[in-house]
Amino acid sequence: MTQTLRWSGWVLMIGFCLVVAAIVCGCQRASEPAKSEAAEANGNLVLINGKILTVDANDSIVQAIAINNGKIVAVGTNVDVQAKAPKGARVINLHGRIATPGLIDSHGHFADGGVAELYAVSLSDAVSIDDLLRRVRERAATLTPGEWLTGNGWDEGKLAEHRYPLASDLDKAAPSNPVWLLHTTGHYGAANTAALKLARIAAATKNPAAGTIDRDAHGTPTGVLKESAMDLVTKLIPPASAEQERNGILHSIEGLHSEGMTAVKDASIAPHTWDAYSKLLADGKLTVRVFTLWYAGTTMDSARETLSHLSALPRPPQAAGDARLFAGGAKMYMDGSGGARTAWVYQDWHKNSKDIDKGNKGYPAVDPEIYKQQVRLFHQAGIHIGTHAVGDRAIDTVVDTYAAVLKEKPTEGLRHSIIHANIPTEHAIETMATLQKEYDAGYPELSAPFMWWIGDTYASSFGPERAARLIPLKTYTAKGIRWAGSSDYFVTPYAARYGIWASVVRATLKGVYGPHPFGVAESVDVRAALRSYTIWAAHQLFLDDKVGSIEPGKRADIAVWDRDLYSVPAADLKDMKCEMTIFDGQVVYKSSTTPIQ
Repeated sequence: MTQTLRWSGWVLMIGFCLVVAAIVCGCQRASEPAKSEAAEANGNLVLINGKILTVDANDSIVQAIAINNGKIVAVGTNVDVQAKAPKGARVINLHGRIATPGLIDSHGHFADGGVAELYAVSLSDAVSIDDLLRRVRERAATLTPGEWLTGNGWDEGKLAEHRYPLASDLDKAAPSNPVWLLHTTGHYGAANTAALKLARIAAATKNPAAGTIDRDAHGTPTGVLKESAMDLVTKLIPPASAEQERNGILHSIEGLHSEGMTAVKDASIAPHTWDAYSKLLADGKLTVRVFTLWYAGTTMDSARETLSHLSALPRPPQAAGDARLFAGGAKMYMDGSGGARTAWVYQDWHKNSKDIDKGNKGYPAVDPEIYKQQVRLFHQAGIHIGTHAVGDRAIDTVVDTYAAVLKEKPTEGLRHSIIHANIPTEHAIETMATLQKEYDAGYPELSAPFMWWIGDTYASSFGPERAARLIPLKTYTAKGIRWAGSSDYFVTPYAARYGIWASVVRATLKGVYGPHPFGVAESVDVRAALRSYTIWAAHQLFLDDKVGSIEPGKRADIAVWDRDLYSVPAADLKDMKCEMTIFDGQVVYKSSTTPIQ
């Protein structure tokens, strides 16, 4: 063999060894992320170097969390927790970031809201009638004549003119299409002339029961329809398809992840919405916990139909998919909206804060006697009930009805709720306290963001006296009453950070009647506000033994934030950013700008 050949052989051999070594080393390096990914897929994580607000009974603050198979197994110092961590768990360095339990919304409309965001004209940030009409005009240009145009989210409190959009306005923007624009509260809306004609609404049309057709000085309908009057138009609009509803739910889930939110109560659902959630669960795509309330309607027949659906499904605390989907109970309405001045109150509503809307005390959404029979039907069957009640007279009716059925059949743990409970009387507050203590019932499910997002409209309608007692969190605290926080999305944005902030600050969006027309005497501190969106909200979803606090034995639903809720100025709470969301031990969201690895 020549020297050249011998040298070439050595070169080939050395090259082969280097290649093999590179492959081996590469495999070893690749195996580390593979192991990490496998560990996370199994719900095995260790979070270290954090400031973790556990929201446990002692409000403990710890440094680290160990998670095994999606369940918290240890909390404490880095050293203590790592010693108890599952072998091979992925380690996440929080770099001093703040972690809380995943935030929970106790009342919203997440399927409907997701559909509206994807397919309707967005009006929530419209600043004037002209701005609103521009958006309608642009959408109308994409439609064929006669096709329905829908929009969602306008609020006269945000419009420069501080008035409703009217049919005469909408006719200019969409003369060839029927138009329906739903107010952000969902309790009134505006139709154009084409829509009114299809609905056969004219000057001679009478107001339906529990509904109002707004009219001008000559008795001509203006296009604004409130409460049940909306049904005259909305029943004509083609419903969302199954695919659109699925897409809407997925859209909401993605947004909830980005806001550190891991559980919601979706209220007023229909059977097709349950089917959509069930299909997502079966497909492995339901990565939030959903507690559904089924709409019971306004008659005994509709209530019995709802009861038949619920009776065929597991009852809380049982759920489908390892506590991911609950057929939670029944939803009813006792009255309407503070914004629309249709909620049922003892004293006349106001206009422009100090003017009296003479003779208007709102009205019940259902015959009170029928309502009492509906509540009795569900209570006797052991079904959880949530009742919408905004006005003081409506709230009194609800708590008195709960007290009556619980006296007839004492049952602990059904957790019947008063949804919104905006301006409770002293009687209602005392009754709530008694119901909670004796029956584990009578819980307010409050929407503190009302004071912000629709606060200027609320200040106009409630007037100074009622405004001061709106959403009385401090009083609830003093009376030992627990409440659950919510957004009522799509009424307000669903980000729970807004509700935490609003509970503390109580400021309106525009300050039309001053920045604090509701005062600050009923403010609470951030610790109580956080509890209302974690452990207290978990209670109202029958999940308080599984989530809502960061403790061994609970599921690992966790949110990581860019600032310390307990120490930042209250004004900064509204702007806190979620950097990571963990659901059932798996990272479902990570901000693109976070240093967390």
